[in-house]
Amino acid sequence: MRYAISSSHSYTWTVFLRLEGPTASNRLEIGVGKMAALCSGHTAHFSSCSHRSFSKLVPNSMPQFIRLHRVLASNCSPNLAVDRSHHRRRSSSLFVTPSTTSLVPVEHSESTSVGEITRSDFSIFRQKVNNHDLVYMDNAATSQKPKYVLEALRSYYESSNANVHRGVHYLSQKATTAYENARVKVASFINASDDREIVFTRNATEAINLVAHSWGELNLSYGDEILLTVAEHHSAIVPWQIVAQKKGAVLKYISLTADEVPDIDQLKKSISNKTKLVVTHHVSNVLGSVLPIDEIVTWAHSVGAKVLVDACQSVPHMVVDVQKLDADFLVASSHKMCGPTGIGFLFGKYNILSSMPPFLGGGEMISDVYQDYSTYAEPPSRFEAGTPAIAEAIGLGAAVEYLSGIGMQQIHDYERDLADYLYYSLTSVPNVRVYGPAPSQITKRAALCSFNVKNIHPTDIATIISEEYGVAIRSGHHCAQPLHRYLGVNASARASLYFYNTKAEVDRFIDTLKSTINFF
Repeated sequence: MRYAISSSHSYTWTVFLRLEGPTASNRLEIGVGKMAALCSGHTAHFSSCSHRSFSKLVPNSMPQFIRLHRVLASNCSPNLAVDRSHHRRRSSSLFVTPSTTSLVPVEHSESTSVGEITRSDFSIFRQKVNNHDLVYMDNAATSQKPKYVLEALRSYYESSNANVHRGVHYLSQKATTAYENARVKVASFINASDDREIVFTRNATEAINLVAHSWGELNLSYGDEILLTVAEHHSAIVPWQIVAQKKGAVLKYISLTADEVPDIDQLKKSISNKTKLVVTHHVSNVLGSVLPIDEIVTWAHSVGAKVLVDACQSVPHMVVDVQKLDADFLVASSHKMCGPTGIGFLFGKYNILSSMPPFLGGGEMISDVYQDYSTYAEPPSRFEAGTPAIAEAIGLGAAVEYLSGIGMQQIHDYERDLADYLYYSLTSVPNVRVYGPAPSQITKRAALCSFNVKNIHPTDIATIISEEYGVAIRSGHHCAQPLHRYLGVNASARASLYFYNTKAEVDRFIDTLKSTINFF
C-alpha cells in the first residue's frame, strides 16, 4: 500500500501510531521533503507537495488514534536556559502533544467530504438544540474548537502551568518553550520570514490598535491620507478615526461596484503621494468578496505607502503567504481559526516593527528601567507588555497544527465548492436578497452569505430557525454599519460556513429558512 504524506513547513513531524497487533510501537518520522518509515508490512511513498493532510492518508487497518508531535528543526537544546538577549525564540521542542482523532483517507472512506470526515473532531456537534441536531453556521463570528486544541489547553494547565520568560525552573522553561513554539508555528503558517515578526495580541482588534497608536501616531501628519473601503469591519475603521483626529490625517473611503465588490479601480486611482496607509480586508465578512491584496500592495508601495490587511476571514480558510502578499502589516484572530478566544496576532515586517515605539508599558517589554527613563526590548517583546495569554497562545499553536494537518489548500478547495452551493441555494429562495458578488470563473466568493428576506426582519429569521430548528446563523450589522448603510439596510442575516460544514447542512438550513418564511 502506498500513501503520500508531506509538509511544507520547516519542522520534523513525529507521528505515533497505536496499531492493533505486533506493530503497535511503530513510529513514523516525517521531515521536510523526506520521511523515514518504520512501519512493518507497509511501503510508504512521500511527496513534496505542500499543505497535504497526512492525517487523512493513514489506511483503515492502521489507526486507533494518531498523536502528533511537532519538533522544531533547530540546534538548541530544550533543556538550556532561555537566552533573553536573543529574545528566547529558539527553543527546540514542543511539550504539549495532545492526541487527535484518527481519520481515514478520503479515497477509502464512505464519507466523501472534508466536512463529514472532520466533524467527529468537534464534540460540540454532538448536542441537540430543541431536539434537533445542531447546525452551526456562524463561523465568521467564531469557529468551533476541535478536541486537539481543547486537549492542548488542558495539557498545559495540568502539566506546564507557569509564567513564561521569567523563571529558570522546569515548569517555567517548559511553558516558555511551548509559548514560543506557538509563535514559530504561526510564523510558519503564514510564511513569515522570521518568527519575531509575529506579535501576540488579545485579538485582531488590539493588533490594529497597536499599529494605529504606535506606527500611526509616529508616522502620520496633517493632511496625510488613509484609504479604506466602505466594507471594512469597525475594528479597521475606529482606531484610524481616533488617530486621524489626533494627527489631522484624512480618511478616504472606496465605494462598491455594481457587483457589490470594493471598487479596486477607484482604489488604484485614489492612491497618491498623500496616501500614507491603505487599510483593507482580504475577505469581506459581509459580502464574501476576495480582494487582490498583492496588487493593492504594489500600488501602495509605488508611492511609499504602507498596507495593513485584515485577514480574519482569510487566514482560517485559505493559504495566506505574507511574503508573497508583501503587506507591511496583517492581523488575524485565533478564535476564527479553531483556536481559543483571547488571543490574536499581528504580523509586521521586522524593520517596521523595530522602528515603532511601545504600545503599552510594563513588565516584559523593557530592556532596562531606571527612575527617570526606560529602554525597550526588541520586537516582539516590545509589544507584549505583562503576562501574556500563555494557554491561549499554545491553543492557537495547536489550532495551526490541526489546520495544517488537514491542509489549507484542501480546506480552501472544499469551501469554494461549499460557497457556491450556499449562494445558489439561497438565491433560489423567493424574496431572498444576497449581498455581494455572484460567483463565477473570475469571481470567487468566500463560504458566507449575508442576506435579507423581503418584509421579514433578519433577527426574526435567526431567532426562529435557532429556536425551532437548531440552526445557528447571525443577524445584525456584523460590525459593518457603514457598509449596511451603503447597501440601504440596517441589518442582515448571515450564514457563514467552515470546513466542518456540509452540503446536507446547507440543505437543512434552506429548508428551515423556507419554513420560517412561510410562517410569516
